[in-house]
Amino acid sequence: MGIETNKNSASITIHLIIINVLLWVAAQLLPRIHIDLYEHFGLHYWAGTDFKPFQFVTYMFLHDPNTIVHLLCNMFNLYMFGPIVERTLGRNKFLIYYFVTGIGAGIIQQIAWAYDLAPLTAEVNRIVEEGLPKPIDVGNNIVLHTIGEVTNHANNIYNAYITVGASGAIFALLLAFGMFFPNQPLYIMFIPIPIKAKYMVIGYAIFELFFGVGNFKLDNVAHFAHLGGLLFGLLLILYWRHNNKKKFQQEKTI
Repeated sequence: MGIETNKNSASITIHLIIINVLLWVAAQLLPRIHIDLYEHFGLHYWAGTDFKPFQFVTYMFLHDPNTIVHLLCNMFNLYMFGPIVERTLGRNKFLIYYFVTGIGAGIIQQIAWAYDLAPLTAEVNRIVEEGLPKPIDVGNNIVLHTIGEVTNHANNIYNAYITVGASGAIFALLLAFGMFFPNQPLYIMFIPIPIKAKYMVIGYAIFELFFGVGNFKLDNVAHFAHLGGLLFGLLLILYWRHNNKKKFQQEKTI
């Protein structure tokens, strides 16, 4: 694939960091005037009434409102890997890569949610088709008496599924770094042993797959979104490499 050797500062990366930080601060302040950025711009499950298509983009710029750790970890990795990948790809391709992988991460997360919610969706569809012969006690002193109440209750559950964060795109940047500089040694905090970038990427992928499939209690991390970022990043880089190789072969025969 084409590589730019422009040594100018990685302005896109810096702008992304600034936007993420400003939005995190805004998300802390705006609830005081009854504006919830997460309600409107976090990525909701597609079947819920709170879902909007633009959330596939906006969710990437929001982070956990309850702790700054989520933001700091993502921005640190963006600062570490973003400039190198940006200079390697060039600014335009870097921006495309960042948004495609972030959106791709959201798509994979939606698929994971659809799988988790499939039994609920199937039961609601059955009730809508066959009717509700008797009230349904769903716990917490909630009894559903009509089909409308059933669909509203299901919608409330759908709307409770929400994800935020740039992690999918950040993991894709790590993947890109590992593919461009596979033998570059990296260090994990508190582990004084260098690990080649290609092995770091593989290790992260296995880690995310394990915890995503395991679906452990008290784990609120969107592991499948991380895997989605890796997947879409891999596909996009392979696509660019294939096109560049094809273009080079065509130019060589002219």
